[in-house]
Amino acid sequence: MRTRTLVALLSSVVGAAVVSGAAGIGARAGIRGQRAASQRVVDMLPVHADWWRERLHHDGQLTYVAIGDSAAQGVGATAPGRGYVGLLARRIRHRSRMTVRVVNLSVSGATTWGAKQHQLPKLHQYSPDVCTVSIGANDIADFHPDKFERNIRAIYGAVPSHAIVGELPCMFVPDRERKVAVANEIIHRVAGELGLTVAPLHAITKRVGVRRTFFNTYGDLFHPNDRGYEIWASAFEPAIDTRVDTVAAIRRYLSAREAEELGSQAGDVAQARAEQDTDDAAALDTANRPNSLDRLRQRVTGSVPLPVRHGNGDHVDTGTDTSVDGRADEPTDVGGAA
Repeated sequence: MRTRTLVALLSSVVGAAVVSGAAGIGARAGIRGQRAASQRVVDMLPVHADWWRERLHHDGQLTYVAIGDSAAQGVGATAPGRGYVGLLARRIRHRSRMTVRVVNLSVSGATTWGAKQHQLPKLHQYSPDVCTVSIGANDIADFHPDKFERNIRAIYGAVPSHAIVGELPCMFVPDRERKVAVANEIIHRVAGELGLTVAPLHAITKRVGVRRTFFNTYGDLFHPNDRGYEIWASAFEPAIDTRVDTVAAIRRYLSAREAEELGSQAGDVAQARAEQDTDDAAALDTANRPNSLDRLRQRVTGSVPLPVRHGNGDHVDTGTDTSVDGRADEPTDVGGAA
């Protein structure tokens, strides 16, 4: 009995040692793998930057401008175009049926301060039809709410009013999540004050869960992989679709020349013109209704419209057909001049 107990004890000790050894070996292998992946990320940075820089020379009927950090560069994806910016550009092209020029102003490692200092000055060179902003994840390591809000206000105040700004993603680590919650409250508050649309990136990445997020993350355990970037893109897609539909409607409403000349003001002009047309239509609808005197006059004259005269007595319009072929002349421009 004593021998059997001794054997069981030795077996337990040996088993525990084997498990501990295996765990130690696995941990060391994991650390080595993460370090190797981090080095591969470093190697990716100039490659991705050059890839997006080359895209600046491509023309397109629509212009999509992205402000952000390494996630906007697509670091961690198998190709730069498989990051969320590339995926959104593809969606814009398919939905609008127009060519898209992508101006990716993002810089790997950028903080909100870096975006304000280095990316915003370049933004003024373009008139984006679509604009996304996803910045702030690199601020969390050394987070200062006041500085973060000042930088966010500067960025959000400089981008177009139709820009779509992203929440910070879920990081799952409790200490970081507390900071992310404060940052996202600032993002929502400032965006609300300025009328910007917020993409629910935190809500969507949190809903995915920590287990699936692990498999949707690159080997450095920080950047998304291809599957992870598809999830990121899904957070922006509803707002992107709405914006693209609006731009397409503007392009249909305005001539191509007007849209090109007006640039970023095309949306405001189209909206003002549409509102004017609505007001004019209501006024015309009221104006065309005969008053009581007109109805009496029509009864007396057998419903024959009488000539309309100005104060000087000049004949203006008899209401009869004056076209050559017997048909009433049709307007050539329903909307009228701007």
